[in-house]
Amino acid sequence: MTIRNKTVHIGNLFEGDKALWMVLFFLCIISILEVYSASSNMTFERGAYWSPVLKHGLYLGIGVAITWVIHRIPCRYFGWIVVIGPILSILLLIAALVSSGSLNDTNRWLNVGGFSFQPSEIAKGSLIVVVAWLLSVMRDEKGATISAFKWILGFAVIICGLIVKENLSTALLTFVVVLMMMFVGKVPWQHLSILIGLIVICGGIGYSILRFTPESTLEQAGQLPGMKRLTTWAHRVRNHTELPNDPLQYDLTTNPQITQAHVAIATCNLIGRGPGNSAVRDFLPQAYSDFIYAIIIEELGLAGGLFVLLLYLALLYRAARIAGRCRKNFPAFLILGLALLIVTQALINMMVAVGLFPVTGQPLPLVSRGGSSIMVNCAYIGMMLSISQSAQQDAEIAPSVKSEEKTIATE
Repeated sequence: MTIRNKTVHIGNLFEGDKALWMVLFFLCIISILEVYSASSNMTFERGAYWSPVLKHGLYLGIGVAITWVIHRIPCRYFGWIVVIGPILSILLLIAALVSSGSLNDTNRWLNVGGFSFQPSEIAKGSLIVVVAWLLSVMRDEKGATISAFKWILGFAVIICGLIVKENLSTALLTFVVVLMMMFVGKVPWQHLSILIGLIVICGGIGYSILRFTPESTLEQAGQLPGMKRLTTWAHRVRNHTELPNDPLQYDLTTNPQITQAHVAIATCNLIGRGPGNSAVRDFLPQAYSDFIYAIIIEELGLAGGLFVLLLYLALLYRAARIAGRCRKNFPAFLILGLALLIVTQALINMMVAVGLFPVTGQPLPLVSRGGSSIMVNCAYIGMMLSISQSAQQDAEIAPSVKSEEKTIATE
């Protein structure tokens, strides 16, 4: 009897959707294994064999603790983020833009008490919460109203506009997720189609400028305020479109990220080389971050790469199922938005690694080495788990409510 009570008590510590907990568990295990393997350069440079993976494990531990704490908070309290989130995000983004410190020639990081983080990680989550709230309160029998569309577009332009100067890929990723949320929220199609059309036109013009403008002109334009990243964007687009068809023409020194990632994938098989046996980790820049999916495929094979992909798809599937059981619109839109944010970023990272998308600098959520990114994504998972508990309670209440209504109608 004592053992049974203890087991039930431990099980109650981790409430919410068990599939989401399993996805988090597997991604953390894969993350520790692959970051440990992919950090060989870092261990050599620092002369500390265990330091990188131990630090990463600490971040994962803190992230899981954040997940646990947030998943115990009733999801109705997440509405307070609508009040605090946008203001805090705008202030942090402005502070990052005007800060003197920089990393990789960008002012996208802030340092507080010795801990560095990207305000964009907080900003994009806050924007998702705001969009979910607007879609839930500004709607009629047909779906979201025109007012919801205008407010969402206004918040998205402000937040993404502050992000785009130093982090184009994050701004585009966030805006795409907002578009998908507006589609799910049934924003009037005539307005949404016009917006998508304008985005396609502007995207085509921007791509043409980056692809075909002479290098000298780009360098001159890069001297203008807010345009210092222009040449970087152009190089990434051109490196993606100008890859040789003949493998013998690859230059391993010109584009080491792309070429070494392709080598890692091309030399794998169904089961891979095995954990810790990567042959390109010492030559692939950002092997433990932006290109960790290439290391996963090399070491765990096509089966391992497919398993990681299925984990993210399972996350999205469970979010959709949970959203369908929610009685209120806000938690339903919120869990879908958070899942879309995580999964879309993961798909972009994977497409970059296999050569289907230009290099973006987006890490693989919950797998790539990092601090603030892991903690923020774990916070998202915690919010999703909290919503899953609310949906489960709604599902349990619904039959009794229907039964009472039937009884009253009979009487």
